[in-house]
Amino acid sequence: MAAHSEFNDPPVVIVDENHEPDMTKGRIWKVFFYLLFLTALEFFIALALVHPGHIEKSLAVNIVYIVLTLLKAYYIIAYFMHLKFERKSFIICVSTVFVLIVYMIILMLIEGNYLLYNYSEFPWWPNP
Repeated sequence: MAAHSEFNDPPVVIVDENHEPDMTKGRIWKVFFYLLFLTALEFFIALALVHPGHIEKSLAVNIVYIVLTLLKAYYIIAYFMHLKFERKSFIICVSTVFVLIVYMIILMLIEGNYLLYNYSEFPWWPNP
C-alpha cells in the first residue's frame, strides 16, 4: 500500500522576513517599569502629598488619578493583551464597545443622581 504524500510531507510554514517579534523580553521589562513608575507616582501623590495635607483632596487630584489609571490601563491592554499589535479594524471595534460602555455608565450615574434627589414617595407604598 502506497503512503500518501500529503501525510508524510512536513507542514509548510510561511515566514515573513520583515516581521519582528511583537513582544521581546526588553519590551516587556520596559512596559513593566513604566507601569511601576506610574504606580509609584500614584502612591507618592496619595501618601506623600494628599495624606499629610500638602495638597487638598479635590477634583484636580481625582482627575490626575483617573488619567494615571487610564494610562496604566492603556499599557496593560496594548502590550500585555497584545491589542497594539492587532489590526486597526479590531482595535476600532473594541474601542467603540468600550466607549459605549463608559457612556452607559455615565448615563446611569446621571439618572441615579436625579432619582436620588427628585424621587417623590408614592402615596400607597412608602419608601424604605
